[in-house]
Amino acid sequence: MVNIIGSHNSLLNVFLAEVRDGEIQKDRMRFRRNMERMGEIFAYEISKTLPYKEKEVVTTLGSAQVMLPTTIPVLATILRAGLPLHQGLLNYFDRSENAFVSAFRKPGKNGSFKLELEYVSCPDIEGRIVILCDTMLATGASILLAYKTLLTKGKPLHTHFVSVLGSQEGVEYLKRNLPQDEVTLWLGAVDDELTAQAFIVPGLGDAGDLAFGSKYEGLI
Repeated sequence: MVNIIGSHNSLLNVFLAEVRDGEIQKDRMRFRRNMERMGEIFAYEISKTLPYKEKEVVTTLGSAQVMLPTTIPVLATILRAGLPLHQGLLNYFDRSENAFVSAFRKPGKNGSFKLELEYVSCPDIEGRIVILCDTMLATGASILLAYKTLLTKGKPLHTHFVSVLGSQEGVEYLKRNLPQDEVTLWLGAVDDELTAQAFIVPGLGDAGDLAFGSKYEGLI
């Protein structure tokens, strides 16, 4: 169920190191581009799991037999932090339909928070392969909420969850709350610690702020 791409030596670790680096991440454009490039790597890895069929391709000199995917996944993301990662996936799955879920943390007492859902845009996903991405997998509550929301638009054949960084707590939470034969989790790396405010340590900070600037959370 869990694939940790950063556990193998590859260029993903270069991009992951840069989004973690406190100095390099000050460059928002580079931060977004690194997220996008990691999305492209995740797309390549996930593409290996899709069903394929041989097809004849006619060239100017003859014909060639090529194995091509028989299905196009639906790409979904949680606004706003997930957008650069989503774009990387879309760069490779460029014919995909797309879904967007707007969710935010509503502050409560003593540093607590409650997840609130604002908006959902999604095509019919019945019997389809879905790739749902969010930059960070902290507690796992946000991506689980997004997943359950998407299920109102149909039951996917299989869902791939993609996050650049996860916490061990978040991974275990998804394992307990998801049907393991219907989902696969793809991560760049897993960090051990999660603060009381649900920030991953060492993590990389607030991915949404680093990509797009600071914000006021919640409804106006």
